Order: sequence, then structure tokens, then C-alpha cells
Amino acid sequence: MSLLVLFFLFPIYMAVLTAFKTKPEIAGSVLAMPKALYLGNFAEGIKKSDFFRAIYNTCIVTFPSVLLIVICSSMCGYTIARNGKRTCLIRSIDKLFLASLMIPFQIIMIPVYKIFKTLNLQNNLIGMILMLTGTSIAYSSFLYVGFVKSIPLDIEEAALIDGCNRYQTFFKITFPLLKPISATVAALHVMWLWNDFNIALILLQKDGVRTLTVKQFYFFGQYTADYGVAFAVTLLSMIPVVIFFLFMQKYIVKGIAAGAVKN
Repeated sequence: MSLLVLFFLFPIYMAVLTAFKTKPEIAGSVLAMPKALYLGNFAEGIKKSDFFRAIYNTCIVTFPSVLLIVICSSMCGYTIARNGKRTCLIRSIDKLFLASLMIPFQIIMIPVYKIFKTLNLQNNLIGMILMLTGTSIAYSSFLYVGFVKSIPLDIEEAALIDGCNRYQTFFKITFPLLKPISATVAALHVMWLWNDFNIALILLQKDGVRTLTVKQFYFFGQYTADYGVAFAVTLLSMIPVVIFFLFMQKYIVKGIAAGAVKN
């Protein structure tokens, strides 16, 4: 276990080491400790990457997308869990969602690029939000289906008898009971969408709308690579999501385990 921990922490160690080195020190030895903590890479990285604009764009595409994912996938998972056995169409949608999880993004990359360019949604943060939401619904719904099945149907039937319609029953009775899995879905997708690269690379090509991951990509050219600055910006971009993960990791473990077992 200790060896595995060291193996996985080594890249982070190298990133921290390189971020605090000068260019001559990086060229001299990759593994050597820096003679002093050089902060120039961070200042240069913030300026070159337009860091605060990039982190603003990342927040704009991440958090609204996560909110839409939670709302849409919870309703979708609820519908599949409650009506999948008696409705052929809904059962087919469930199978379609599961099948879509096996499709690599590289297969749909060119059609997505052409469709979004035709709809004038390229270089548009709203288009990015729609794409991130759409590609995340299937997995999130899968998690919700297993959790909804654990909620007794008697609670919903009592609400219907008391005068609630289907939408009121879901939002006032069922959805509050889905808090553990909703927290899991939100936590997972904040991390995944924050670090998304493939979708952002093909949809956000103008400098003013690029997210953090795409900004970091441009520190590496065909013949040059500014490792110190690149790793400095990488460490800065990791801080928010690492803090978020530390607070939410218990919900991630509980929600995935519950959804997997009950599904």
C-alpha cells in the first residue's frame, strides 16, 4: 500500500518541485531540489494564462452544468426506476443510456464540432454547458435509478392521496430524500467538469472563453515547453477542486456504494 501511495503521489511531487524551480534548475536536473523557492513561475503563469479570466470561465461552465445534471438526471432516474418495468419505451431509454456509456468521446468529436459550429454555439459558454450536461446525464441517471428504488413507494402514494400531483410528489417528497446521491453526483461532476479537456478544446477556441485546462495546454509547443510556468498554473488550478474533494469525499463513497448495490 505504501508503494502504491508513493507511485501515485510521485507526479504531484514532481509538479510541486518543478513549479518552484528556475529554468536553469529545471534544465540542470529534473529530480534535484530547488536551491530556493522561486515564485516567479506563479506570477508569470497567472499573467500568461490570464488565470483569473480562465478560472471565471471554468466556474461558469462547471457549476451551472452540475446544477442541470442534478435536476435532469434525478427526474430521469426517478422515471426509469418507477416506470421502467411496466413501460417498454422507458425501459428502452434506460438500455440506451447504459449503451451510451461505452461510446468514447473521440467517436462523436467531429459530429459535435460540426453541429455546434452550425448552431453558432462554438466559442460560447452556454454551448459548453449544454454539451457537458448532455454527456453526463446517462451516468448520473444510472446512479439515481439505484437510489430511487430504495425509497418506499408508500410515501409517494400517501402524497398523491393527500392531493399532490406527480411533480409535487417528486420535488417535495422524493427529491429531498435523494440528498445523499445528489451530493455524490454533484461532487463527482464538479471534479470531472472542472478538469474537462477534450470538449473544451474543440468548443472553446477563442482566447477569451478558454477554461483552465485549455490554457495550460498552450504552455507546450511543438519545439518548446515552459514546464515551470505550466506546473505552477496547474497547482493553482488544482487547489479549488482538491479542497472541494476533501469536503465531499464521504458523500462520493457513500453514494456510489449505495447506487451500485441497489441498482
